[in-house]
Amino acid sequence: GQIVYSIAEETERGASVGNIAKDLGIDAATLSARKFRMITGSSKQYFNINASTGALSVSEPIDREQLCELKSDCLLNYELVLENPLELYRMEFKVLDINDNSPSFPLSEYHINMPEFLSPGARFTLPSAQDLDEGANSVQNYTLSPDEHFYLEMQIHGDGSKYPELVLKKALDREQQATHRLVLTAKDGGNPPKSGDVPVIVTVLDTNDNAPEFEHSVYRASILENSPNGTLVVQVHATDLDEGPNGEVRYSFSNTTSADLQRMFSVHPHTGEVTVNGVLAVQRPLLEMLIEARDNGAFGMSSTAKLLVEITDVNNHGPEITITSLSSPIPEDAVPGTVIALLSILDKDPGENGKVTCQISENLPFQLKPSLQNYYSLVTSELLDRELISEYNITITATDLGSPPLTTQKTVWVQISDVNDNAPVFSADAFDVFVEENNPLGAFLYQVSASDPDIGENGRVSYMLRNSTVAGSALTSILSMNLANGSIYAKRAFDFEQLRSFHFQVEAKDNGSPALSAAITVNVYISDQNDNAPAILYPISQNGSVAVEVVPRLADEDYLVTKVVADDEDNAQNAWLSYHLAHSSDSTLFQLSPHTGELRTTRSMRSTNFLKHKVVVVVRDHGEPPLSSTVTVGILLADTLPQALPDFDDSGEPAPLLNATNIYLIVSLACVSFIFAAFIFFLAVIRL
Repeated sequence: GQIVYSIAEETERGASVGNIAKDLGIDAATLSARKFRMITGSSKQYFNINASTGALSVSEPIDREQLCELKSDCLLNYELVLENPLELYRMEFKVLDINDNSPSFPLSEYHINMPEFLSPGARFTLPSAQDLDEGANSVQNYTLSPDEHFYLEMQIHGDGSKYPELVLKKALDREQQATHRLVLTAKDGGNPPKSGDVPVIVTVLDTNDNAPEFEHSVYRASILENSPNGTLVVQVHATDLDEGPNGEVRYSFSNTTSADLQRMFSVHPHTGEVTVNGVLAVQRPLLEMLIEARDNGAFGMSSTAKLLVEITDVNNHGPEITITSLSSPIPEDAVPGTVIALLSILDKDPGENGKVTCQISENLPFQLKPSLQNYYSLVTSELLDRELISEYNITITATDLGSPPLTTQKTVWVQISDVNDNAPVFSADAFDVFVEENNPLGAFLYQVSASDPDIGENGRVSYMLRNSTVAGSALTSILSMNLANGSIYAKRAFDFEQLRSFHFQVEAKDNGSPALSAAITVNVYISDQNDNAPAILYPISQNGSVAVEVVPRLADEDYLVTKVVADDEDNAQNAWLSYHLAHSSDSTLFQLSPHTGELRTTRSMRSTNFLKHKVVVVVRDHGEPPLSSTVTVGILLADTLPQALPDFDDSGEPAPLLNATNIYLIVSLACVSFIFAAFIFFLAVIRL
């Protein structure tokens, strides 16, 4: 449970407050047995409980003002704890205020200085009194001792509290009375009321009726913007006709002068010298300030003069280049006029010093174009070629028009991206390939190579054979190609005697989109190998028989017996033929020309020579290794062509002189001679 008691402050010790046992309905006889105790957060124990009767009494007088200061409600909280069973009761003591404090003023006396020129109705705030009591016991009203020049009025603050004001009722005259002594009394609402008073001394001051006057209403000065601290700008001067403090002048900036300007400049309070006090960081060339001259009167009078300071720019700011937008990389096929970057160029200096010219190198395919105010666009001025130049470092130079001019440079890195604008290029106009015949299958013939200055897929080259025919066969049946590296391989063996040369086209294509391609002609020349032996064209032997040549019986020396004619299907030195006698039945009778193959007699024939001879001719080429063919020639010594040719055995021995054929020839010759002689004789007889 909870119970509330009210007790006036300063109640004496032992005064009864109430009976806690009766008020809480507790048997007083059980308090000791239940080990009662009072618990409080206060530093003092202001109350006591009689363990026998439960009577609650004051054990320590309470000073409300000390305990609760200015609080409107002053409360003391206690807790009563009982055991067996455990019970907890809250007790609240409301300390009531009594009028035990008189109003008091913070100071023992107050002084007010009033100039004599004040008109009636002028007001001056008087000090408020303090009363530690609350409510009606606090200060309720003020009174002022009677005076013909002043009276008292009460005013109300915004929070509702009242305060006194001294009002001038009649104009003052310092010459008649220099000091007025008044008494201000504060009264509370207690019963009986208490009061407190304080002397108020009013001093009438001499009238400061002359304000300082400047020599010029407007001062003008010019100063460089980089002037160091302490540089004198101008010195102002004002005079005051009053005497004493009323004639002493102090200089300062007027309150209407901006705080920035007051930080940049300072004015000496006594000499009026205006000097530089900081960095002159301003954007306008003319600064306007108001200088105030105030006298030292009690109510100082003042006047102002205008100070115009012209800041002469010294071009101490270089242009600032800011890249607000940049497109990189850009494709190499970008049309002229494509915007690459947007630049902001600003110079903080005013006037000519802040005007900026901007340029880049003339040998670049770019140019600067003015855009908005203080903005430039960096655009392409001609077509780009990544294969020639893949990136650019563009130095932008900004120069102001100051004297001397200041220059700022900034470099912009622009990369050029590739487009497929270059077809593959072969290293030659045509390729000549030389290959020996009888090559193995799959033999490497040649590797064509094409380059593409583009990069990535645009520069990756693949190769293929263009469709064509060679000697009536499809090219793909003869050759194969590696698509990646351009290597050409033979799919079959070549035969020089059937195909000596052919040509075809190889196409190189990049992997761009759209793809670009180029073609080149490859000439294949097949070189000869000595794979063919010489072929005997004349004399011809049939079915293994010996070719027979008939030579007059008495042929002269160097008589052409026959000419061996041979041919070799090979080429060049493989087809260069030479003729040699491998065997002759009579080595002294015949000779063979090694170059022409002509078989001639070495001497005149004799009747004693054998009638049949056999010669073996070897025809040899000049290949490596050389190949050869042989032919056997039978030579018959006879003046007429026999009806039947004799046999030439392999022994090569000469036949007997008087064989059947020879006898037949002799008989025939004898008969013919006889008939011819008879005919001559007949003619002679007839003539005679």
